[in-house]
Amino acid sequence: MKLLDKYIIGKFLTAFFFTVVMLVSVICVIDYTEKNDDFIHHNLSFGHVFTHYYIYLFPYFANLLSPITIFLAVVFVTAKLAARTEIVAMLASGMSFGRLLVPYLMGATIIGVLTFGLVGWVIPKATKEIVVFESLHVKEPWRFEGRNVHMKIGPKSYVYLESYSSSNNTGYHFALETIDGTMLRRRMTADNLSWDSTKHVWKMSQQLVRSFRGNQDETLQTIPARDTTLNLYPKDFANTYRLAETLTSPELQSLIDSKVLRGADDTDQYLSVKFERYAYPFDILILTFIGVVLSARKSRGGVGGQIALGFVLAFIFIIFVMLSRNLAQVGSMAPLLAAWFPGMVFSAIGLVLYRLVPK
Repeated sequence: MKLLDKYIIGKFLTAFFFTVVMLVSVICVIDYTEKNDDFIHHNLSFGHVFTHYYIYLFPYFANLLSPITIFLAVVFVTAKLAARTEIVAMLASGMSFGRLLVPYLMGATIIGVLTFGLVGWVIPKATKEIVVFESLHVKEPWRFEGRNVHMKIGPKSYVYLESYSSSNNTGYHFALETIDGTMLRRRMTADNLSWDSTKHVWKMSQQLVRSFRGNQDETLQTIPARDTTLNLYPKDFANTYRLAETLTSPELQSLIDSKVLRGADDTDQYLSVKFERYAYPFDILILTFIGVVLSARKSRGGVGGQIALGFVLAFIFIIFVMLSRNLAQVGSMAPLLAAWFPGMVFSAIGLVLYRLVPK
């Protein structure tokens, strides 16, 4: 690594972390102002709110706004170098524009590796604390309100519940069906079942079992109340608010495997989050590349105009991310494609800019 590389990387990383601290601090102040009434209502001191909420919210916002902060840092540093004709001197000395990109991409790689570790293991734990705090002090108490719940719990096993009470972990009008292909082989019904948290089993009321061996062959059996185990747990009826964001990468993969095994219909939204975590570091490289290309030449509008352009492009990128995520959740786009689609679009934009923008 040459002295020039260290010079640019140092300026880039310094500008990035300074931008993150300043921007996220302003957002946290605005957030505190909006939620202050809730904090006062629960008699929470500023110290308690800071140590139990904002200390976790800060890295969450830092990651959420990373496309903006990356763009701002790259554009600010590069535009300043261009304004002082330092880039002209570098290119005049025989350095190619591709070589100029190297220290920026090295800095972006450092940020990308750091981001991958944060979004995979650190930020999910912080988000879990955020969700707990908000559920206690900001949001209304949650309860399961689903009706006529159908759930696959095995290759051939399906559960039905007319209703479920999350306050006492009790399900009502329960049915367990075994379906082989298109044929119903067995159906067990019970008035209710409740979770025993000490034994980790379901206490099921008297059951009526219907077994079908053919179109005309049916047997009935009554089973008294008993304890039983099922591939069904109270967590399946728990609050799923921001669930994927609260899981580390290994935990998220475990949840996806469980949902695939059950044949759940909401697996795509978790797969989308998983693939986004892998795509994000590469998106940082792409955004850095575009930022350098756009701001490497001296502009008559000055640094302010280039920073404004960086803001616009960063927001467009975030819109693409949100759009792709929503399309994946509704099943209109494959999760893998949805995670990489914004990066693919901006890669194409970056290559076009690289060829067209004077350097």
